[in-house]
Parts: sequence; C-alpha cells; structure tokens
Amino acid sequence: MQWALVALTFLALSLPASARMLPDFVPLAEEHSPAVVNIATTRERENPHRSQMPDFEGSPFEDLFERFFGGPGGEGPRGPERFERNSLGSGFIYTEDGYIITANHVVEGASEVVVHLSDRRVFDAEIVGKDPQSDVALLKIDAENLPTLKLGSSSDLKVGEWVLAIGSPFGFDHSVTAGIVSAKGRSLPSENYVPFIQTDVAINPGNSGGPLLNLDGEVIGVNAQIYSRTGGFMGLSFAVPIEMVGDVVQQLREHGEVTRGWLGVLIQEVTRELADSFGMDKPAGALVSRVQPDSPAQKAGFETGDVILSFNGIEVPNSSALPPIVGRTPVGAEAEVEVRRGDETRTIIVEIERLPEDISAQRGGPQREAPERTEPQSLLGMVLEPLDAERAAELDVDGGLVVRDVTDNPARSAGVRSGDVIVQFGGHAVDSVETLEKRIEEVGERRTVPVLVYRGGNPTYIALRVPRD
Repeated sequence: MQWALVALTFLALSLPASARMLPDFVPLAEEHSPAVVNIATTRERENPHRSQMPDFEGSPFEDLFERFFGGPGGEGPRGPERFERNSLGSGFIYTEDGYIITANHVVEGASEVVVHLSDRRVFDAEIVGKDPQSDVALLKIDAENLPTLKLGSSSDLKVGEWVLAIGSPFGFDHSVTAGIVSAKGRSLPSENYVPFIQTDVAINPGNSGGPLLNLDGEVIGVNAQIYSRTGGFMGLSFAVPIEMVGDVVQQLREHGEVTRGWLGVLIQEVTRELADSFGMDKPAGALVSRVQPDSPAQKAGFETGDVILSFNGIEVPNSSALPPIVGRTPVGAEAEVEVRRGDETRTIIVEIERLPEDISAQRGGPQREAPERTEPQSLLGMVLEPLDAERAAELDVDGGLVVRDVTDNPARSAGVRSGDVIVQFGGHAVDSVETLEKRIEEVGERRTVPVLVYRGGNPTYIALRVPRD
C-alpha cells in the first residue's frame, strides 16, 4: 500500500504544472453567463452610392432617369437616400433593475438599441449616457430581479493571472474564452485616458462591451479593443479597467456626462538618451514638452522641460501613466506634483480644472516677432536658418531655428529631420545660429543635451550628443 501511495504521489508531481493548476472554468461560465447580454443596434446611414449618381432633376432627362433608376428618395438601383445598418455587441447587467454596462462604440450613433437576455427576453434599451474617451456606455432596460455581475478590482490584478471573457463574437451568444493577463497599464495611440488591461483572451467583433472576469467571477474589465492587422484576433486584446468603468458609470447615472481633471501639459516619454541629457540615473516620469496657455499648469508655474515624477503621491513611471491619474482627480482639487527641473527636485501645488471638450482650442497665442530670415548656416550636421515671424506665431514661440537639411552626425544619429524647428537647446531658447553656438560652448561635461523641436506643429524632445572638441 505504501509503495502504491508513493507511486501515485510521484505520478502527481510528475504532471506538468499546467495540468495540476489549470482552473475549472465550468462553474464560472454556468453561474455568470445569464448576466451577459447581446446588444443589437440600428444605425441610420447615408447611402454613398446615391451621391455618386448624376443628378438630372430639372433637366430634359429627368423623366427618363426617374423611369429607369427611381426618383429622388426612390427605391430604384440607386437605392434609398438613407439606409439602416445593424451591428452586434455585448454587455452585462450590473443592477437588478436593469442598468447595463457596454462599450461606447457598440452604441455610438445608434438610433435603436435592443438587448437580448439569456432567457430569450428582448428589451428596447435607453442610452443613459456615453463616454467616448473611456469607451464606456450605460444602458437601461425596464425589468426587475435580473441576474447581475459583481464589479471587482483590477488594481491587485497580476500579470499571468487567468481571466475569462463572455460575449457574442460574430453574434454567437454567450461564447466563453479564457486566457491570461499579458500586461497592465497599456497606453494605445488613440486613447490617452485609459490604462488598458492587455490579455491574450480571444476577442472578436461582437465581444466588445462584454465582461472580463477573474477566477472569483468578478468583473475586472470591459472588453474594448483588439490589435489586429487582419481584422481578426491575433492574441492582443484590451479591456478598460473596472475602477475606471465604475467611476464613469457613477457619473453617467448621476449627471449623464463625465468630467475629468485637466493639468494642461503636453508630455512625452523619457528615453534613456533623454534621461542622460537631463542628468537622471534612469528613465522615469513624464517629460513636459509644452505648457498649455491659461492652463492649471501654467498658473502653477510648470515649465517646458520639467519631468513629472509623481502626482499626489502616486509615482509616474512613464508618460502614459500620467493622463489617467490626472483624469481621475476631482475638478477643483489641489494636487502636489513632484517634478525634476534641472538638477533639482521640487514640489508644485496645482489646482486641477475640468478637461476642456476641445483641447485644440487651448493652442495658439499672441502674435510675436521673430528674427528676420538670413542665409542658412551649418552646425552640428544641420543646415539652419532663423524662423520667420509668421511661422513663429503659428507655433506660439518667440523664435527658433528651422532645419533645412540634415547632412551629418550628430544631428542625423539623434533623429533630427528636415523641417524640424529647434526652439530650445539644453533648456535655453535659441533664435539664431550664434545663440546656438553659445549654448554649445556652455554644455560643459554633460555632452548629451535635451533639444526641444517642433515637428509637424507638435513639440517633442530629442537627445543630441555634442561632439567633444
């Protein structure tokens, strides 16, 4: 008997770790699928083919054209002026009286929203509110005693944890897929205020708005996007963290809209080269490349070149971490912001304001004079000439140097491009080649220098290594 027990124990230990630890998803799927809904929407769109057809109204050919192709608004080969388009998505019930969470893009532009429950009941839904920036929407159906899902927490979520998604990919109701958390705090190019949860859970069209569950059956995210070169699943899925979803939903229920905190700075990542140019031990924080006019940051004394290290005691490990932190800060609240400026670290107190609906309106400024145009000159592998007054006014800068050509290093290796406008070198303004030469002489032992350039109208820092004499 003892030998048998030893053999069984050895057999169990010899099994792969995945076989011993693979979770049982059956109870999760059975218990929580009833609270997941299928959402069908109807969108009214213009018929693009009608605009491509010739207009014979009032011409001798009007009767002939109407006879064969249908008149204005007719149903001939041109088709109707407007048509309805149907789409499918997912969502989940989070209150027994019929509040449903889904993704904003599932219901965006919908003229009709219909919710299908797991028990085959169908309800017309009211859109309580939408928030495009977080891609979250809140619906309401007229029903009682509905099954619900519990909102959990994604703050303690670990990379490598098992997660489960339930939704309606391609219209197949209550499909269940599983995977692990691949990363947290992901920033996507089109989304500044969402620190996405990245998973390898299979998500496809129709899954959007559905829940991402942990092994306790709690919702820790709302499935929102996939990364794909083909339109199909490629192993990269992104979900909105449930803490953000909960805050958005609460505001939508109470106010019908969402307000976010606003600091008023344009930021970029601190690379290893830029960290070296700023005298930092390692890359960290968010580098301020521009302070918006009349913004909270400008009023509080932020400067271009500041590196934001923490916000209200929360560490800012990289630039993508800052917008969600600021966005969650209540409007009117004061925040303590730790910044590195030059070789010093200081704390700035700033009163957070509401994020403007049109941030682009914050750009621009008064007209300024700039140096008159002179003949181009070469320096540091660049052909340079002063910025003219009209272009300086467009960029809202006092002056700068236009890079007409990049001929050699160090400019080429630093990534300088033709058309860049250099406005700062080592934290100092430059408006002439002579000024730039003077700044180069002042570099001293620190040979990698932060250079602020405008590229395509947007400010960005690059690190340029000045050759030693």
